[in-house]
Amino acid sequence: MGIKIGKLLSLACILSLAIAGCGSNGANEGNGGNTAGLNASPEASAGTAVDAPAELTKIKVALDWTPNTNHTGLYAAKELGYYEEEGLDVEIVQPGAAGADTMVLSGEAAFGISAQEALTLARLQGVPLVSIAAIIQHNTSGFAAPQDRNITSPKDFEGKTYGGWGSPAEEAAMKAIMDPEGGDVKKVKLVNIGEADYFTAVKRDIDFAWIFYAWTGIEAELRGEPLDMLYLKDYAPQLDYYTPILTTSEKEIAERPELVKAFLKATSKGYQYAIDQPEAAADILIKAVPDLDSELVQASQKWLSPKYTDDAARWGEQKAEVWQNYSDWMYGLKLLDQPLDVDSTFTNEFLPAE
Repeated sequence: MGIKIGKLLSLACILSLAIAGCGSNGANEGNGGNTAGLNASPEASAGTAVDAPAELTKIKVALDWTPNTNHTGLYAAKELGYYEEEGLDVEIVQPGAAGADTMVLSGEAAFGISAQEALTLARLQGVPLVSIAAIIQHNTSGFAAPQDRNITSPKDFEGKTYGGWGSPAEEAAMKAIMDPEGGDVKKVKLVNIGEADYFTAVKRDIDFAWIFYAWTGIEAELRGEPLDMLYLKDYAPQLDYYTPILTTSEKEIAERPELVKAFLKATSKGYQYAIDQPEAAADILIKAVPDLDSELVQASQKWLSPKYTDDAARWGEQKAEVWQNYSDWMYGLKLLDQPLDVDSTFTNEFLPAE
């Protein structure tokens, strides 16, 4: 969700990553590289509820946007003591102006939330970020319009006004789902609305926009403003990519692999809890972030929880073909300068066994 898809594809932000001191100290602020307490006992390693180690390793996890139900598993793992069981003291932080990717690269955060489309661009700029888990198995984003606009097929985009953020990827995605339906993307009026509120924009300036259904779509339902939603994955298989994902740096993997493994073990338990207990997990998120609309969080969590794992063998699992298909599509459109080295971009190595 991340609420604003445009933030994920900001080329200026991605390009800045390569300049952001990629070789800086990998230890997190306030940690000094201390890993004491990690897997301090066989019981803790097994994930059994035991007293937390006396000395925990402090790390930060940077979100991609304001807290929402994409992040529930992190908050559940923290609240339920799963991180402490693994010897970790985890602080969940918002990204600020720098962005989560930059925070991970600089060592300010050990882990961050990003998306496949952003990481694909970053890797081709030489940015040493690695995806270590898919938070959601299938792309839940798509083009959405109020039902009174009569947009029920990609061909119906013709003659309508689309509100976006000015990325070439928007028109490319639109073209990918319009072409098979006989539509012409050149007949769509594209306007830049930046970070304007979707509900305000469709009443005033535009007919449709690119949203994540789990948040904006569910909010529309609660408002009594039903949408026609055209999911990208339903029209173009190459657009069924991972968004969002959990990332870390190559430096973190090389220097503290056991920490990465411990973090993912606890995080996997947090997301499994959100899958099995969506209402209770939503309550944990609401408790942690009381400014959120509790009705929206509960409804969103109920919709999203089954989609964390979906048809995958385990939470977090990533497939090479998903990364390959998306990057090949981008390269074919000349939106990438060279093919992506998929094998270095993601790993399932640190996920708990099935």
